[in-house]
Amino acid sequence: MARSPAPAPAPSQDADRESSRQISALRALAPFLRPYTGLMVAAITALVLTAVISLLLPMAVRRVVDNFETAEMALLDQYFLGALGIAGLLAIGTALRYALVTRLGERVVADIRKAVFDRVIGMSPVFYERVMTGEVLSRITTDTTLILSVIGSSVSVALRNVLIFFGGMALMLLTSAKLTGLVLLIVPAVVVPILVLGRRLRVLSRENQDWIAASSGNASESLGAVQTVQAFTHEAASRGQFAAMTESSFDAARRRIRTRAFLTSIVIFLVFSGVVGVLWIGARDVRAGDMSPGMLVQFLIYAILVAGAVAALSEIWSELQRAAGATERLVDLLETRDPVVDPANAAPLPAPVQGHIRFENVGFNYPARPDIPALDGMTLDIKPGETVAFVGPSGAGKTTVIQMILRFYDPQTGRITFDGVDLKALARPELRRHIALVPQDPVIFAASARDNIRFGRPDATDAEIDAAARAAAAHDFIAALPDGYDSYLGERGVMLSGGQKQRIAIARAILRDAPVLLLDEATSALDAESEVAVQAAVEELSADRTTLVVAHRLATVKKADRIVVLEAGRIVDEGTHDALVAKGGLYARLARLQFTDGLAAE
Repeated sequence: MARSPAPAPAPSQDADRESSRQISALRALAPFLRPYTGLMVAAITALVLTAVISLLLPMAVRRVVDNFETAEMALLDQYFLGALGIAGLLAIGTALRYALVTRLGERVVADIRKAVFDRVIGMSPVFYERVMTGEVLSRITTDTTLILSVIGSSVSVALRNVLIFFGGMALMLLTSAKLTGLVLLIVPAVVVPILVLGRRLRVLSRENQDWIAASSGNASESLGAVQTVQAFTHEAASRGQFAAMTESSFDAARRRIRTRAFLTSIVIFLVFSGVVGVLWIGARDVRAGDMSPGMLVQFLIYAILVAGAVAALSEIWSELQRAAGATERLVDLLETRDPVVDPANAAPLPAPVQGHIRFENVGFNYPARPDIPALDGMTLDIKPGETVAFVGPSGAGKTTVIQMILRFYDPQTGRITFDGVDLKALARPELRRHIALVPQDPVIFAASARDNIRFGRPDATDAEIDAAARAAAAHDFIAALPDGYDSYLGERGVMLSGGQKQRIAIARAILRDAPVLLLDEATSALDAESEVAVQAAVEELSADRTTLVVAHRLATVKKADRIVVLEAGRIVDEGTHDALVAKGGLYARLARLQFTDGLAAE
């Protein structure tokens, strides 16, 4: 069944933030610019230099024009050489400004990208329940590209044009107060459309960026599950949904471009119409002898410079607005509050770490399902070195237990302790350093088999990686790959079967050699022969460490020290396999369904 058409991206959020969508949002870039004050000063110096030189050039032209017929040839040569020298300085200053400003922009954007990634990579799963990873990637790429354009070009061009505007206006006043007064009459006619249409441009720019982020998130989701999309012949529906989002983005961009083009045409027409009118009056003054031809040419050049500055500023204004919207979106990520936070003064774990885990009346509801308890008053004491298995129907809370121990979420009621220390009092990296995880859906990175296993412990030697792979029954298939352990496994491990991915993940956990081992359906994708080998490795590995096993296949947990039976987030029973079977409760019913030989064979 085709998915429903894509909704507009968060319109309510746009409405809530309408008042903040101003150029002042660019102030949020100040912390990223501050470390490069020296580079900014050098860039501004070069910018001022080019602006001043641009304003000196009309004076040189005036001298040439006024003395063209009366001056000696040698003097004219000096005037022309002076004008040429000014042009050379302008070229050097412009090149220097470009190099400095572009370098500053690249440096600042690189810092922003790192800051945003540093922030989102540490966010708890609550964040990703409401924000798609594709949207985050869009903000890191598309939005930072807009900011790069502004810092590396638009801001410096804007400042230069502001200097030329005010400097040109002052020199126009000195050249001819009469003509300058006439020019000033045009300014209100130019400013009004900039203010009116500029507000419309802000809205359209934000809408355009939101649709780009939404389409990026949609594409990321579909491409990440491309085999499922193809298996269910959902390509046409996926294409249609992505095309609809892309067209919505294009429509918003088209409206923005149309508005900006209309604004630009109005400003340019008004400005240059005014220049033509002023030139006509100036020509009459030259004929009347009230000003020299050189003065008129000088005033005309200044008028053109000022008009060009105004036209450039009207175009740059919309770029600044787009960058302001992009800055807001990035600041949203940087300022997003993670509900799972590390304490300012984190408590240390007692040494050596034992792996004693205790749940004390823990209650937890996922934010996306606030009315359905995932854990409901769970109390459980897991001794160091004990192997505890969690079984129960789907949705009983088995995987939630794993996520709570890793502190992906914090309980709403009760507490969880690790070696007697409340998890909320621990820094998450310090806690997780002592835990090894084999998830239900193993993650394989776009790297070699060796690097994927070493992910569990970056300082591991090749010999240790080899030993971990053998223990996880992964060595044989890795060795058979074209480049052995150096073989590239493809994005998300597309070159491997489900069982091979799981064995890589198990080898990664074995290599980590942590005091606590979490196995979330660790052998669910293995064939019978591999499962026997891996199970033997897991048993050996768990002999001297705390091991928590989540499993639907009860055959994998029969040898656990204790089996905890969960239902609707509550512990309904616990004990050994034989004891639970004898009780005849939920576990016995599950066992009866799975062991086709019947309980009499036990």
